[in-house]
Amino acid sequence: MANIVLTELKQEITHNVRTALIEDIGSGDITAQLIQTDKQATARVITRDAAVISGVAWVNEVFAQIDPTVRVTWLVADGEAVQPNQTLFELAGNARALLSGERAALNFLQTLSAVATRAAYFAQLVEGTGVKLLDTRKTLPGLRLAQKYAVTCGGCYNHRIGLYDAFLIKENHIMACGGIAQAVATAQQIAPGKPVEVEVENLDELQQALAAGADIVMLDELSLDDMRTAVSLTAGRAKLEASGGINEQSLRAVAETGVDYISLGTLTKDVTAVDLSMRLTL
Repeated sequence: MANIVLTELKQEITHNVRTALIEDIGSGDITAQLIQTDKQATARVITRDAAVISGVAWVNEVFAQIDPTVRVTWLVADGEAVQPNQTLFELAGNARALLSGERAALNFLQTLSAVATRAAYFAQLVEGTGVKLLDTRKTLPGLRLAQKYAVTCGGCYNHRIGLYDAFLIKENHIMACGGIAQAVATAQQIAPGKPVEVEVENLDELQQALAAGADIVMLDELSLDDMRTAVSLTAGRAKLEASGGINEQSLRAVAETGVDYISLGTLTKDVTAVDLSMRLTL
């Protein structure tokens, strides 16, 4: 499993922001036209919530696309924990541009920081166990890479990005292929070098996946005792990922079974936007 890094996202950020501005401004911000075209202003953005920050590059890109002369001065960085009423960044430039970009910029920052904040919370719950918490494909359409980057800002890790970069062979795939061994063998022929992960529901299926040469085995809703047995049986021949029905209460116990990974859809889908506010000064 590899983490998305910011340098890989330049084109994605440009596209995300362009789409957001078309959606929000459309043919033009008619309310901003109330302000004189040459009016200059400054602004600062504060958080009303404790949070872990993610989304700096998206905010910068919003103002770069609207008016490249706007100056954005950050007082915090991605991955940094902040407290209520803390100033996150300051703006200086054309008043129309600051107001037209406000909502798109804050939408990105409040959403990605929400993901980073939730990831940081879950990462803290398993601190010291050595397990890596993984996100899933349960992301907002169009913002998958952005949300997966935010997960890394909070100290968690990325599972596969989509359906193209790794195999995840589940029950229906196994049935359609005629068995675990056949499914793994076919995957290895289709795309040599791509990670092959097999979802199993019991220890017998685990043994089949290991014999077939799976790189990763997903333990789907196994009991804690069975997870511990799976770790012993596997003995490092493959990575083990626990998944299914894991929550805040059970997470630590699952981590302590010795599995390598725990995947959690909640990192990206069960988030509450961070409350942000922009205050303008003319």
